[in-house]
Amino acid sequence: MGRGAIRKGRGRSTDAAHVPVLLREALEYLEPERGGTFVDCTLGLGGHARALLAANPTLRLIGIDRDPAAHKWARRRLAAFGRRVLYLQGEFGDATELLRSVGVEKVQGVLADLGVSSLQLDTPERGFSFRLEGPLDMRMGDSGPTAGEIVNRYGEADLVRIFSEYGEERQARRVARAIVAARRKGGISTTSELREVIHRAKRHYGRRRIDPATQVFQALRIEVNRELSGLERLMGQVADLLERDGRLVIISYQSLEDRIVKNTLRDLARGEIDEVTGRSRSETRLLEVLTRKPVRPSEAEVAVNPRARSARLRSARRL
Repeated sequence: MGRGAIRKGRGRSTDAAHVPVLLREALEYLEPERGGTFVDCTLGLGGHARALLAANPTLRLIGIDRDPAAHKWARRRLAAFGRRVLYLQGEFGDATELLRSVGVEKVQGVLADLGVSSLQLDTPERGFSFRLEGPLDMRMGDSGPTAGEIVNRYGEADLVRIFSEYGEERQARRVARAIVAARRKGGISTTSELREVIHRAKRHYGRRRIDPATQVFQALRIEVNRELSGLERLMGQVADLLERDGRLVIISYQSLEDRIVKNTLRDLARGEIDEVTGRSRSETRLLEVLTRKPVRPSEAEVAVNPRARSARLRSARRL
C-alpha cells in the first residue's frame, strides 16, 4: 500500500519497537468504543488492529493482507484476542469479495494504512530497499512479476511511463535509458546493481535531499503490486461496506495515494450533481468528510518514528 514512508515498525524487531503510525488519531476517528465489526485492510504486523481490539472487548476485527509473512506475525501479536480476529489473505482492492466470502456485508469501521510495511522493507531478500542488498523482488504477496522482471524485460517507453507516473521522477527518460543500456551487458539482478545504475544516470543533476534511487524504487514497487489500482478499487467500495455512521480511516504516504483518497471522499460527500441546477443533490451524499485537511503526525511522533514523517490521515463517516 504506496508509501514513501512506512506504516509499521521494523519487521524483525520486538513488539516494543513496533510503532503504528498516527495510532491515537486513527482510534479517535474510528471510534472503536461503538463496537461491531471492523476491518483492517492492511493488517501488517497488527499494531493498529491490536489497539482497536484492546479499546473494546466486544469489537470483532477482520484483518486483510496479501503477505503470508504478515499474517504469521499478526497471528502471534493478536493471539490473545482469540476468535475475535478473523484473518483473510488477499488484496484490499478485493475487500468486498473477501468479506462476503465469510458472510460479512457491512462493517462499522474500515482502516487502511497504505504502502510497504517495515516487515517487508527491512527484509533484504524481499528486495524493497535500495539500502539493503537483495534480489529485485518487491512483491507484497507471493505471485505476479517481480521488479527484476520489469527492469529487465519492459521496453524503455514503459519504464519511462512507470517512473514518471508512479515515481514522479523528473529524469525518468535518462534513468530508463541507462537501465536498458545496463541490461544489455548482462542484466540487473540486485537492489545494489539497480541503485548504482540510477546513481550513475543522475550523477550530474544537482544536490538532493533524498537518495536518487528513492523515486524509481517507489515506482517499481507500485507497478509490481498494482497499488494505485488496488486503492481505487477499495475507495470505490468503502461507502457500500460501511454501516450507517460507520467510520473510515485511510493513511497514505505519498501524493498519488492521497489524491485518490481525497478526490473519492470529496465526490462521495458531494453526491450526485443535478443536471438542471448544477448543484449537489444532498440526498445522494454517502459520506461526511471528517478531516477538512489531512491529519499529519506530530513532531514528537516523527522524532520517535521517523518513517511516519510523510503520513497523511483522512477520515469520513457513512451517512
